[in-house]
Amino acid sequence: MVKKKMILSLVAAVSLSLGACGNSGGDQGEKKEDSKHMDHGSMNHSSSGEVPEGLKEAMNPAYEVGSKAIIKTDHMEGMNGAEGTISGAYDTTVYSISYTPEGGGEPVENHKWIIHEEIRDAPEEPFKAGDEVTVEASHMEGMEGTEAVIDTAEKTTVYMVDYTPEGGGEKVKNHKWVTESELEKAE
Repeated sequence: MVKKKMILSLVAAVSLSLGACGNSGGDQGEKKEDSKHMDHGSMNHSSSGEVPEGLKEAMNPAYEVGSKAIIKTDHMEGMNGAEGTISGAYDTTVYSISYTPEGGGEPVENHKWIIHEEIRDAPEEPFKAGDEVTVEASHMEGMEGTEAVIDTAEKTTVYMVDYTPEGGGEKVKNHKWVTESELEKAE
């Protein structure tokens, strides 16, 4: 009985964590589901800065590596309005996806973002909305290896950014991914 309670507690904790990143409507006019908008304070959204094989650096990004930009999206709490430093700029196709985490948990809808190079056996041509794919990204627990449906696809420049959340908190390094339309020049 104790084992069952521990497992249920673990499943509940993982489920709450998984709903955290990517259920935002951002500035793109999409409806945000309040029941899925979670506190991200305890999650670590930093990465090593490693990028998938085959990802090409942007030749003429609007935001050069090392430059400052204001983040204009709310993938995570404290992100919208934070000043960031660009730590990487890459030309690719970016996708929002919906999936159920490996090992179970609440479905994640419209997670932003994964890139073309983070999809298993991705062909040269980009996927389109409605395509089913296997995710190789590990941005969130339970994401890697899961089957997902492409919600949106856009060829653009994506950025890794370092920032400190608005309102304080631990600095995030090499956050993957923010699109060009989600950034604004810092003054």
